[in-house]
Amino acid sequence: MDDLEEIKKLKARYFRGLDSQDWELYGSVFAEDVVVDTSKAGGEVVHGRDTMVAYARNLQMVQSVHQGHMPEIELTSATTATGIWSLEDYNIWPDGWQHHGWGHYLETYEKKDGRWYIKTLQLSYLRTERTFGHAPNISGRDKVVHLKGANPAKA
Repeated sequence: MDDLEEIKKLKARYFRGLDSQDWELYGSVFAEDVVVDTSKAGGEVVHGRDTMVAYARNLQMVQSVHQGHMPEIELTSATTATGIWSLEDYNIWPDGWQHHGWGHYLETYEKKDGRWYIKTLQLSYLRTERTFGHAPNISGRDKVVHLKGANPAKA
């Protein structure tokens, strides 16, 4: 598979790991010395893979949905690349606080031992909407049994 596709898959694992709260998968996308800057989005600057996983885990979101669109990836050498991703995210916290945002990820990547990693990540928003109140109904894992299998519509 070519490097551009591998970087797209890397970012897909980032989103899936975060939204499923699979912290092992989430951590696997970052370079060991990653720098994540969410200061323009109201967050902080985090240094290091383990620190970033702990930071995300401590956000204690009940549910998050992140989508990345329209990647602009440029290979800058055989082992480095840059990327810009349009994003939309929706996050819900236990107290009912909700955040819906649209913005961008600005990233750099490094290839080490044949595998791509996120080296730096900067998040900024163009627009956010925040609400507070009762959290919406979240189906949860036990309520999606009807969706399982190769073709649940046949059942």
